[in-house]
Amino acid sequence: MIKFFKNFKKDEDGAVTVDWVVLTAAVVGLGVAGVATVSDGVDALATKIETGVTGQDVNGAE
Repeated sequence: MIKFFKNFKKDEDGAVTVDWVVLTAAVVGLGVAGVATVSDGVDALATKIETGVTGQDVNGAE
């Protein structure tokens, strides 16, 4: 049983998994922060485009 705990203590596979989980969480957090930062500007731009396009006629359209 003591040998099992010594081997478990030396095993580093779990540490690599923890590193990947932390890195993935950081990337997801940065993505969410980026979307939150630009979402208001994108909504405003979409509204301006909608206002400009609404009521426009296309030549040759019936």
